[in-house]
Amino acid sequence: MLDKNSGIYIPQHVGIIMDGNGRWAKKRGLPRSIGHRYGAQNFRKITRYISKTGVKILTLYAFSTENWKRPIEEVNALMGLFRQYLIDLLTDFRYDDIKVVFIGDRSVFEPKLIKLINESEEVAKDRKGMLLNIAMNYGSRSEILRAVKQIGREVRDNALDPDKITEDDISKRLYTANEPDPDLIIRTGGEFRLSNFLLFQSAYSEFYSTETLWPDFDEECFDNAILEFNKRNRRFGGV
Repeated sequence: MLDKNSGIYIPQHVGIIMDGNGRWAKKRGLPRSIGHRYGAQNFRKITRYISKTGVKILTLYAFSTENWKRPIEEVNALMGLFRQYLIDLLTDFRYDDIKVVFIGDRSVFEPKLIKLINESEEVAKDRKGMLLNIAMNYGSRSEILRAVKQIGREVRDNALDPDKITEDDISKRLYTANEPDPDLIIRTGGEFRLSNFLLFQSAYSEFYSTETLWPDFDEECFDNAILEFNKRNRRFGGV
């Protein structure tokens, strides 16, 4: 297992676009909902593994603002899995030193689900280990719009000088305020796009795509992504 003592540089913040659950199921002649179920199981396993490698922040793209366009049966299945995952966080994960935060617009979820989200965050708020950001009903464009509206209100109320607005002012009004930008974005399933994930924050993130579908993305796959990241020369616009 990779860790901070292995001689390999472990990125401080990793984001993962968990893609391929439906294709994983289709390849096996199974309903898409089964793929999501296996993906949710892998979600828990990989989170625990990554928390032991030395990564400080892990942001997982679980459900986007665009995912509501999927068939209602699939959305309902995903909401059921999310509910079960929250229950697991309050039981199975109670001994894990992982702080959990949900990013995205939670207001659209049913009240019982919102209650579980709030309870999961409350129980984990004082933990000192890895910070796990779970992006639910998250879209980066809507996140940026939310920040712009907040800045607009502050300008209107004379709390902010529009001529002195900086990139940092925007960053502080995002869901990931006060967190370092992701060093590495991993996407499973072979696609090469961000799909509205951390657009502002990932301006200089390294991107790694693997053909492995999310339910099959294991510890070795994660280690390979980190090893590839270590080969990159991050210049941040310099020479």
